[in-house]
Amino acid sequence: MTHAINTIEQLEALYGKPNPNALAKETDQLTDAYRAWLEKAAFFAFASGGVNGLDCSPRGDGRGSAFKVLDNKTLAIPDRRGNRRLDTLRNIVTDPSVAILFLIPGINEAVRINGRAEITTDPALLTQFSIKGMPPTSVIKVNIDAVYFQCARAIMRSKLWDVDSQLTRGDVPSAGEMVRSVVPDFDAEEYDAKLIDRQKGSLY
Repeated sequence: MTHAINTIEQLEALYGKPNPNALAKETDQLTDAYRAWLEKAAFFAFASGGVNGLDCSPRGDGRGSAFKVLDNKTLAIPDRRGNRRLDTLRNIVTDPSVAILFLIPGINEAVRINGRAEITTDPALLTQFSIKGMPPTSVIKVNIDAVYFQCARAIMRSKLWDVDSQLTRGDVPSAGEMVRSVVPDFDAEEYDAKLIDRQKGSLY
């Protein structure tokens, strides 16, 4: 006997019907309330998919710099300096479908946006995101298909924002140790010793 759920009918029979409000809260564009919420956000997770599989990357900056609302159907997101893996950008080139989860520290609800993305080097947009004279290499424009907020249960259960739940650097493997777990002869100690200064010097 299998316990796997393989059809939509099985899934719906297991969970039942959703609360009508869970469906009604979805909109195909930003409302005044959703827009006001987003304008307080400075961090989000950006999910995409392409020929090489799925990717979900963290993105963040100061409020107003992490992204901009161009209009109620369009977001602009700067692609800041990173590791040049280009996982997200490669995916967008082959499949524009994206999903974004916005979080605000101290707030238990999250806002989700699904849409279609494109990469642009429009000088006017690059200039809008310049920091310390450094524009991003490109900007991701997201055409919004769906907006809705995620209820607070997951963040409440995880105690994500509770001070007593916070860990310190020594509680988890360091960045260098994680690299060494894959590359055995990697000098984790030297990497970690220089990491903070390297990060500070390469934010933009």
